Amino acid sequence: MLVALSIGYWFGGRLADRHPHLDGLCMLVLASSVLLAVVPIVAQPLLSLSVDAFDNVSVGGFAGSLFGVLALVSIPVLMLGAVSPWAIRLKLHSVEDSGETAGRMYAISTVGSLVGTFSASLLLIPLVGTQRTFLAYALVLALVAALGLGRRWLAAPVALALLLLVPVGTVKAADEGEVVHEAETAYQYARVVEYPDGRRQLELNEGQAIHSIWRRDTVLTGNYWDPYLTLPFSVRDEPPAKVAMLGVAGGTVARAYAKYFPDAIIDAVEIDGELFDIGRRWFGLEDRPQLRVHADDARPYLRRTDERYDFIFLDTYRQPYIPFYLATKEFFELARARLAPGGAVIINVGHPEDSPRLEQVLTATMGAAFPHIARDAVSDTNTLLMGSTVAPSRERLLAAARRLPADLRPIALADARRLARPLSGGTVYSDDKAPVEWLVDKSLIDYAGDR
Repeated sequence: MLVALSIGYWFGGRLADRHPHLDGLCMLVLASSVLLAVVPIVAQPLLSLSVDAFDNVSVGGFAGSLFGVLALVSIPVLMLGAVSPWAIRLKLHSVEDSGETAGRMYAISTVGSLVGTFSASLLLIPLVGTQRTFLAYALVLALVAALGLGRRWLAAPVALALLLLVPVGTVKAADEGEVVHEAETAYQYARVVEYPDGRRQLELNEGQAIHSIWRRDTVLTGNYWDPYLTLPFSVRDEPPAKVAMLGVAGGTVARAYAKYFPDAIIDAVEIDGELFDIGRRWFGLEDRPQLRVHADDARPYLRRTDERYDFIFLDTYRQPYIPFYLATKEFFELARARLAPGGAVIINVGHPEDSPRLEQVLTATMGAAFPHIARDAVSDTNTLLMGSTVAPSRERLLAAARRLPADLRPIALADARRLARPLSGGTVYSDDKAPVEWLVDKSLIDYAGDR
């Protein structure tokens, strides 16, 4: 975007000298407004290609779609970058007042940038969503340009205003199933997809990852969420009395705990509080005395709380979105300080298939805070890591399986079979140095190169 703006400044200066007329400037603004309005409507094929390429770890496809999306957005940005030098040229009447004119125009431009940034992030996106935010700004640009060109050009902003009536679901429709709910929260785009079998999934941002699952007849998922119910029995014989769940999304694990361990007190911490509302409406997350919800960031919450937990569950890692400050030894030291005697921290590590680097780093980093680390490789792309003050025991877990409800026993037995020593070879990350973004990007590229 900065490159597009820079080219636009240069391009606008040349155009202004050759065509120092208001009509030309207004035509440029009108054309850019139309292109800006088209972005959320026609971007779907390119964005779908981008997500598919990321799912398949196809660097060539991802790079191609990335440049396509950049071109789609950068062209109107380039054109709008040409406005400032052109406007200065039209307002400049003499060399004597050039400094004042340029200063005034740059001040107006900066104030406009501030108004645009804050109105989008704090007002328009939360209230009307991304698509209509694009259209609202395009409509304002088209209206200003049409006023400069004359009445006959007012048809352009009228046409853009009609685009506001286009349903959002036609732009971000699900490949399978039906989008039954979508929202632009303060943090992300969220949607709920319902499938013909009645299953519901919570997808965030580009939909590459599934963050919660709901089924009508069971709280179990057949995925990495289920071992959170059974893995704790490898370090203790009794069900947890108090649990902190950091990264709750729609509440899949919290709902399961409410069924199987209804007496457990759960502090559910989710940075995006609107996901709690989605969880209540679509994923069976029920308000009850034992469930205490906190719309808060995980690490600040742990720093402030005086509670001591039997277990702390962390489900905030999903490539490529991994908060670095939740992947450092200082964070795991803080988590250990919030554990009751004999407690443990269990984290979900999502990673590319056959790419152990992230797990190795998190293993080493957790090992700087805990004397015992164990791994449960639930799937090719998900591993649960447990840091504990008590050595995990496969025999203890097998013994507990006999006491668990019948539908949890197969999960506990599978956990016991998979429970293994941690991977070696990782680097300990700290608050001072935690290049997790570089590690993730390199893992994806290396994985793609091996395929």
